Amino acid sequence: QVQLVESGGGLVQAGGSLRLSCAASGDTFSNYGLGWFRPAPAKEREFVAAVSLSSVLAYYANSVKGRFTIARDNAKNTVYLQKNSLKPEDTAVYYCAANKGPPAGWRTARTYDYWGQGTQVTVSS
Repeated sequence: QVQLVESGGGLVQAGGSLRLSCAASGDTFSNYGLGWFRPAPAKEREFVAAVSLSSVLAYYANSVKGRFTIARDNAKNTVYLQKNSLKPEDTAVYYCAANKGPPAGWRTARTYDYWGQGTQVTVSS
């Protein structure tokens, strides 16, 4: 199994940028599909972005497409989420998720087996 630790959250003004990192340990990182999620009211966590094992494929929620970029560095066992043009509605705790192999649904939280503890992002208007 893999352990995930997020970092890089903080307070930023609207229009600003942040880069979140998620460092993994405990297993072969390149064997895992990876995603970023944030809480959604009264339902499971909301999909933000995901990247395939070899970085060939990347997936984004419509709400972040063109503003956020997901990338993984298998040599550093780390996945990143570069967030540009931030909006107040991007305020949330962001969670890193991993699944050994491709998850059954890249955009579905319950198909990921491993989760980090989350990092808070606050965007002020």
